[in-house]
Amino acid sequence: MDAHDNAPVPPPGCPAHGSGGRVPLYGPEFAASPQAYYEFMRHYGPAAPVELAPGVEATLVTDYAAALQLLQDSVSFRKDARHWRAFNEGRISEDSPVAPLLAYRPNAMFADGADHQRLRQAVTDSMARVDTRRLTRITEQVSGYLISRFGSLGSADLLAEYAKQLPLFVFNELYGCPADIGDRVLFGISGMFDGINADKATMVLFEAVGELVAMKRRRPGDDITSWLMQHEAKLTDEEMVHQLALLMGSSEAQRGLIGNTLHRLLTHERYAHGGGLIDEALDDTLWENPPMANYAPHYPTSDMEFAGQQLQAGDLVLVSFAAANTGPTLTAARQAGSNRAHLAWSAGPHACPFKDQARHITVIAIENLLNRLPDIQLAVPEESLSWRPGPFHRTLTALPTRFTPVQTADRPGRAPAAPEPARAQETSTAPQPQRSGMWSQFLNWLTR
Repeated sequence: MDAHDNAPVPPPGCPAHGSGGRVPLYGPEFAASPQAYYEFMRHYGPAAPVELAPGVEATLVTDYAAALQLLQDSVSFRKDARHWRAFNEGRISEDSPVAPLLAYRPNAMFADGADHQRLRQAVTDSMARVDTRRLTRITEQVSGYLISRFGSLGSADLLAEYAKQLPLFVFNELYGCPADIGDRVLFGISGMFDGINADKATMVLFEAVGELVAMKRRRPGDDITSWLMQHEAKLTDEEMVHQLALLMGSSEAQRGLIGNTLHRLLTHERYAHGGGLIDEALDDTLWENPPMANYAPHYPTSDMEFAGQQLQAGDLVLVSFAAANTGPTLTAARQAGSNRAHLAWSAGPHACPFKDQARHITVIAIENLLNRLPDIQLAVPEESLSWRPGPFHRTLTALPTRFTPVQTADRPGRAPAAPEPARAQETSTAPQPQRSGMWSQFLNWLTR
């Protein structure tokens, strides 16, 4: 029987009331209270029929055990989005707001079997070469630079002025971006995820990454781009571009992790005292408010029943990390077991390969901020904060704060290697789409 036939009737006042069977995961109502939606969806069982955007239907797994089963089953389910039946049948418009994060690209996220193993190994081996001390130094330098821009003002939107920009800057350094390319990477990623001329932003990002790949073919450096290129997997230029775009795009999740953890620290009294509060707040955020709330697209290889839902081959199935982590059967297990058994990093063969570095960046960024601005606090009532609409992410629109103004240093004591003049000249002379040139400004600040 189809889930539509026996869908529970939404109780009065439920945010999904009147949804017609499929629970909508878009709009300000869902953004404001997603847990109320997840609670309602549990009436369907371990999975529920949802709508990601108007006309885009999917099944969302909300149960921890079922989610883990799905994420670890590479036989019954595929990650390759070319299996997506609704898209292949023309029922999903290419300009759908959810298409950019679901449409197929030749990277590890959308690969299966041997192709996935080859691309994944190249990524994990390259990431493993990132030295923790270097990552700490880069993060501290970027943090210091960003704080220097607002520290003397006594107020800041920590999302726009800190959490959003810090991972972009850190990633630019890790991937070896020179000034011109780095400016366009920042423009492209920001535009893609903020919905500001997304088509142009995507084009700018891929052109910039393509130039970075061409440059590193000629002059490799001590960076992830060069290590990925030199790996025995022998990635083609097309694979390099799409893999780098995927990795750089993960800065969106990093932004959300920093922002959501800061939000938790600033709004929960329990973190006001005691050691290790940042690590504790980070783990609690990953459990209860992960920045990537609903994702991990999968497609069944054949018609089947899964998690109480009838699926056809090629149906879109997603995992709700946020719902799975907060299910009623998991609360006691979490208290008794590991505080890091959550699914915020996903699980199985496609689990996040950057989780250790992501944790490190988050802890260093927040620790440095709190050390420099020890009395920072929310500048508005907590209930006035709003969350960005969208089915996949869980991030604030802004995090306004106030603090005692501080004098900040003009520059850190030691800078990462700036791009050589000759290397910068090798890049395209095409007009930069963003005159401010945030990455160029950072490099100038480091070296003046």
